[in-house]
Formats: sequence, C-alpha cells, structure tokens
Amino acid sequence: MEATNLFYRDPALYDLAQADSTSAAACRSLIERHAPEAASLIDFGCGTGRDMALLSEHYACVGVDLQPAMVEHARLVRPGLDVRLGDMRTVRLPERADVVVCLGNSLAYVHDNDGIAQAFDTFAAHVRPGGLLVLCSPVSPVLRKEAMRAEIAVPEGVAQVTFTYAWDLRTQINTMCRVWPLPSGTEVEDEIHRRVLFPLELERYASIAGFEILTMEDETGGELVGSSAYTVARRTR
Repeated sequence: MEATNLFYRDPALYDLAQADSTSAAACRSLIERHAPEAASLIDFGCGTGRDMALLSEHYACVGVDLQPAMVEHARLVRPGLDVRLGDMRTVRLPERADVVVCLGNSLAYVHDNDGIAQAFDTFAAHVRPGGLLVLCSPVSPVLRKEAMRAEIAVPEGVAQVTFTYAWDLRTQINTMCRVWPLPSGTEVEDEIHRRVLFPLELERYASIAGFEILTMEDETGGELVGSSAYTVARRTR
C-alpha cells in the first residue's frame, strides 16, 4: 500500500491533507443516534489516529492499522492513543467494545471476497452483542472521463493535484491515479486501487457475520447518492 499511495509513504502529509476531514464527526453522530450509551470503541484501519483522537474525547478507544509507518507516526504525534499494529482480516485483540468502526475507505483496500468476509468476522469478534459496526466504504464507482484537479496542502505549500479514474466492472476495482506537481519542483505519481462493495453486497457480508443493517447514508448524512457511504449495523448474534 505504501508503494501505491503517497499518503502512506508520508503519514505527516496524510495528516496535513486530511485536516478538514469530517469522518470523526459523522461517526460520532451516527453512534449518538443508534447507541447513545456506548462507552468503548475499536477503530480498524485507524491510520495516524487522527479520527480516533477526536473519538477518544467521548469513548475509550483502541486503534489497529496494518502499516507500520502509520502506527509509528500515530504513536509519535498522538502518544496518548492506544494504537496497535495488525491486519483487520486476522487480528484478534483481548478487548471487546460497544462500537467497532472502519473509516477512511480502509475496507476498500481488501479486494478478495475471502478477505472481506474475514474482515467482517473480525468486526463481529470485537463488538459486544447488541453493539454497533460503523464503516465507511465505496458503494459505487467514481466514473469520470475527464481529469479532475484539486489543491492539496503539502509541507512546502499547495500542490495542484490531478486525478483520473478507471473502473473495472469484473473485479469491481476503482483505480484512482494522482499526479502531484510539488512546489519543490518534483513530480510524484500514485495509483490507488479500491474495491467497491455495492449496498446489497455489504448487507450480505454483514448478515453472514451476524449483523443487521440499521442505516446506510452518504457522507453528508443524506440519502445514498455519493460514491462512499456510512453503513451502520447492529450485532445480533
């Protein structure tokens, strides 16, 4: 993953570029709505712990991430957080929580069906009966024939980043290519592959693992219209 994504090679850049993320606030709102009594949370794919730091103001949190560089950065810049190295497909922690979350499209980096099923088994193994699963993942591909450009903050200033997208219907992989002309004069490219799970697929994986879907909403909190959605499910067994 580090080889294909500049953010994962440079966790400090990830934090800087994602400074305005609303993921933690959206997650908190969903938990308040469906489990206001929740007191503990496990974050799978926690990255640098940016979202978990905000959630830890309300819940006792544990974070897990696959990438050593992200875990090391989280421990360095947010030493008060409990961040551990682990693979969401196989890790088993001694803790169980009221809520398990998987944000930032982390689940989309698991491409094979067996791996996705294993991830849902992990979620189920770590949430108490009656507890919540909150995840954010792509539920439809980004289909753009033309390139898109956006300004992204980097340590040297601002980069005018160009995005292009490709969609493989058979594998359900949405590929995002980015070209970063950095203020230093260097140019960096990355290529990110995300597995799209359509809503009924998500529901099937959740159901097999013992969850019942409560709601599925786009990232703005409205009806499902965007590329990514928040899915909230309750563990029923």
